[in-house]
Amino acid sequence: MNILLVDDEASLRRTLRTTLEAQGHAVREAATGAAALRQLDEQQADLVFLDLKLGRESGLDLLPKLLEASPGLGIVMMTAHASIGTAVEAMRRGATDYLPKPFTPDELRVAIDRWHTVRSLRGRVARLEEQVRQTVPDVELTTAEPAMETVLKTAFTVADSEASVLLRGENGTGKGVLAREIHARSRRKDHPFVVVHCPSLSAELLESELFGHARGAFTGAVEATEGKVFAANGGTLFLDEIGDLPLGLQPKLLRFIQDREYERVGETKTRTADVRLIAATNRDLEAEVKAGKFREDLLYRLNVIEITMPPLRQRRHDILPLAGHLLKFFARQSGKSMTGFTAEAREVLMKHAWPGNLRELRNAIERGVILSPGGEVGVDQLPPGLGSRKARLEVGGLISLEELEAEHIRRVLGATASLEEAAAVLGIDASTLYRKRKKLEP
Repeated sequence: MNILLVDDEASLRRTLRTTLEAQGHAVREAATGAAALRQLDEQQADLVFLDLKLGRESGLDLLPKLLEASPGLGIVMMTAHASIGTAVEAMRRGATDYLPKPFTPDELRVAIDRWHTVRSLRGRVARLEEQVRQTVPDVELTTAEPAMETVLKTAFTVADSEASVLLRGENGTGKGVLAREIHARSRRKDHPFVVVHCPSLSAELLESELFGHARGAFTGAVEATEGKVFAANGGTLFLDEIGDLPLGLQPKLLRFIQDREYERVGETKTRTADVRLIAATNRDLEAEVKAGKFREDLLYRLNVIEITMPPLRQRRHDILPLAGHLLKFFARQSGKSMTGFTAEAREVLMKHAWPGNLRELRNAIERGVILSPGGEVGVDQLPPGLGSRKARLEVGGLISLEELEAEHIRRVLGATASLEEAAAVLGIDASTLYRKRKKLEP
């Protein structure tokens, strides 16, 4: 690595330089903050060893200046006056490690290895984020609809607060997308955004996923886990489909919201976490309260700020711009040259009711791009339920049961995120749905 030593003691710099060069690193020196900044301006470094006291200067005050001059730089604080307080403050200001004097060559090597691991993980995260950007369309939050403008204005206004937010709306309206955008605009943006899907697990496993568990807490708990609350510490915890949270788990979530305290499953030790809560639901929680399925006090705690996402059928002016945005993404992903939609296809897109909302629109445009040879997407490349006679199929119409079932399956598949979810909606096995879907393919 290219390492910069910043210490006002020349003898210590010589000793460190000799040790680090023996380990194969390229080393430069600076005795003052100004000299260190000049060194970084001339040549970037991978890692800086920074003394806490530089004569009359403070290494803590120099630390953010170094990071500003070289974002992503690793900084190890060194001091002969080690204390928990200075270590915490150094980390808060951006240091990656802390090394109390005197230290051995092995301790020095361990500090370098730790930074190497952190840097490798950062690179891996950056690569994964780039892969996600290539496989998931960019968030499109512009709108020409007053109702959606109100939603975005409210969301962006409350983003930088600590208030809990409850996002309401039908499936596929983009509640998860908006939750991530609220986090991205908050003061917690540099900390984790952690998602918990409330309908995904049994009550016991969901509690474990949320709060963690001790080893041996239940059958199969061969190792202790920290849980999503721990993982979200300092950031945002997004509780997706909160209306499906088991009734027995609701008091524990309520206690955590009120006191920021919780216990892992199988443990009595009380833990704390600093998280901001955003929840989402497609259910009428007030009706769930009346039915005894959802705690009223929990609803009040979650519903500090309420935002309701309008369905796509109420955003008519946004349909074609959103479709165009998705078309560009999927065309780029598939390497096709696409110019837009035919006039008939645009009319179909505008007239469709979009029961699956943005998710259904995304699936429709992806299909259109895949089936199109290039140029414009026509009605024939869009899902059959959008533009053909089958778009007008209704219960009680003069059609066969086979036609009605086929169209219903197509619409449910278009409105759900996976084959398993569609099978659950239809009330059949995923394997049965797979066979039926194969019959529907052209």
